[in-house]
Amino acid sequence: MSYRVDKIRSLAGINLDGKTTKGLQNLFKRVLKNGMHGLCFSPYEEGQEPGMLISEDQIRRRMKIIKPYTKWIRSFSCTDGNEAIPRIAREFGIKTLVGAWLGDDPEINKKEIAGLIKLAKDGFVDIAAVGNEVMYRQDLTEDELLAFIYQVKEAIPGIPVGYVDAYYEFSHRPRITEACDVVLANCYPYWEGCSIEYSLVYMKQMYHQAVSAANGKKVIISETGWPNLGTGLQGAQPSFENAIKYFIHAQQWSDTEDIEMFYFSSFDESWKVGAEGDVGAFWGLWDKNEKLKF
Repeated sequence: MSYRVDKIRSLAGINLDGKTTKGLQNLFKRVLKNGMHGLCFSPYEEGQEPGMLISEDQIRRRMKIIKPYTKWIRSFSCTDGNEAIPRIAREFGIKTLVGAWLGDDPEINKKEIAGLIKLAKDGFVDIAAVGNEVMYRQDLTEDELLAFIYQVKEAIPGIPVGYVDAYYEFSHRPRITEACDVVLANCYPYWEGCSIEYSLVYMKQMYHQAVSAANGKKVIISETGWPNLGTGLQGAQPSFENAIKYFIHAQQWSDTEDIEMFYFSSFDESWKVGAEGDVGAFWGLWDKNEKLKF
């Protein structure tokens, strides 16, 4: 087989080598204006964190900012004010992937599941996500998670129900994959130390591993993104230019191949440094003050 540089470039995305920072910014703005399938919604303002009550005013203000750029939003919780996110999204004509946050607190889990079911019955849920990376964190057993998934499926027939986790979990846990109507796979080349040059190829491999595990079910990329600041991880380096490049490559692939993808994230949230280190605060397309970063 002969060497084809055009084939390599098509796998890795369009060639951005030699583009100035200004050139990258201009291309970013064109891609953003063209719109995204989905965006992970970040509701927390500076000084807030999960467990604190968020207001409808702050949700509505941020929803107005992202409205021109996305068809869908993904929310992560159905308590503490987060339950207003899907309802407000409807006001803006945005579809919803609504998540119930499950952890190791049984009482919170019950409230989250009840909230998700209520929102779905009230007509504010297009896809229901029962848990996020619960297996990855080992907060519940498989049987406990499956019980929640089947509870929600029984309560809201006709609405697709899935579970969100790292792409490889769906290969390792076939009972969970079988229970899902839709596979919701988080695909982060960054968190596996992949350099920006190979990141799109790597994400495609992640996605297709989930597709293989799904056995014909729809696979949605429920999270992917690249931070612009913070401490790097092996070959993966946060930077202004790398964050732009990853966004451009991911969105163009999503558009060209008709891949349903939720980009992470809408706004920077400083509370995330507790779980992820300094890099956790810099995943947004908009900064913590709601200004477009790129």
